Amino acid sequence: MLLPAKAEVARQLRRYRAWERVMLASPADRGARATFEDSGYTLCVLMGKRCAREAADAAERYLRTNLLTYLREQDERLCETASARRGPPVTLLRTPAGR
Repeated sequence: MLLPAKAEVARQLRRYRAWERVMLASPADRGARATFEDSGYTLCVLMGKRCAREAADAAERYLRTNLLTYLREQDERLCETASARRGPPVTLLRTPAGR
């Protein structure tokens, strides 16, 4: 798995947070919203996430941990999500009509 340089992640996370504040201060400003969404997309691509909030969380975790800890956490999260996405266990029930 390729991981981005921590300096680049920190720079993009700062950019995302700065535009988030600008966009929240003036939500009607289409330019601010577009730039905020662009910075979120960049962070998503950088961190390999589908949602900007998840990407920001992943970037913060990545910046505060060492490489091995981050990779271990990612593996645990993947296992949790994979088991959470499965449906409920299938049990065979006998119904009165199915005797």
